[in-house]
Amino acid sequence: MLLLLAFVLLIGAIAAVGAAFAKERPDGLARALDALERSGQPGRELAEETDRPFADRVLAPFQARALSVGRRLTGADKAERIRRRLDFAGNPRGWTIDRVLSMKVICAVVLPILVIAYGALLGGSVTTLVIVAAAAAALGFFGPDLYLYNKAAHRADQIRRSLADAVDLLTISVEAGLGFDAAVQQVARNTDGPVAEEFSRVLREMQLGMSRSDALKAMGTRSNVEDLNTFVGSMVQADAFGIPIAQVLRVQSGEIRVKRRQYAEEKAQQVPVKIMVPLILFILPCLFVVVMGPAVLNALDAFNGN
Repeated sequence: MLLLLAFVLLIGAIAAVGAAFAKERPDGLARALDALERSGQPGRELAEETDRPFADRVLAPFQARALSVGRRLTGADKAERIRRRLDFAGNPRGWTIDRVLSMKVICAVVLPILVIAYGALLGGSVTTLVIVAAAAAALGFFGPDLYLYNKAAHRADQIRRSLADAVDLLTISVEAGLGFDAAVQQVARNTDGPVAEEFSRVLREMQLGMSRSDALKAMGTRSNVEDLNTFVGSMVQADAFGIPIAQVLRVQSGEIRVKRRQYAEEKAQQVPVKIMVPLILFILPCLFVVVMGPAVLNALDAFNGN
């Protein structure tokens, strides 16, 4: 009996130890797999980081850093001035205040580096490279402002040219019996250019709940064209005092056409003055070479022969 009891206890101990080892092994395997997974986590993160586009990995942080530097360099009211310039330029696609500030810093840093590298390849002196790099940095910093100024000037010229036709169509539509909102919709639908875009924006703002006067005033603030501001002021006054809009539109159409004719005459009178500089610097020297060159050569031959 004692031997049988000892044998049973031995078998039970062996079974208990085996069960303990069997239970511990999956946990140990799980811990090992977990350790391997944790050790591979940085590798996966690195792989995900390298799979991201170059613009997201490098350009976006660089642009964010340039934006913070640009905000520190510019004044507190610079954002509002940039907003007005963007409105004058027609809000080009993708251009925002943050992008303008970051582009100013990026151009001010990248352009001098390119200029210095090019000058070093050509073998320029250190003083020349420093001066040219400083000029390139200034040009890069003010380059976005010049771009917006050029876009605003081109847009203002387009508004001056097409405003008279748009007001004529608006006048005809109102006199034909359409309401002012429907007439503005006809102008926005049947014309193109900055004027049509501005009238379309006026319609959208009125549909969003803005009053007609406020929408027209907002259109005037988004442009630096005097004729458009005068038209907006007349429409706002006519809406405030109850003056017939058709009569006001007829008067404004005639005045805008007269101003457009005067503007065209002014531009035509500026042509001789503007053409004088390239004429003197580039055209006349070539004519002198062609006309006087043979005579000079003949005179030199004659003097050498004597």
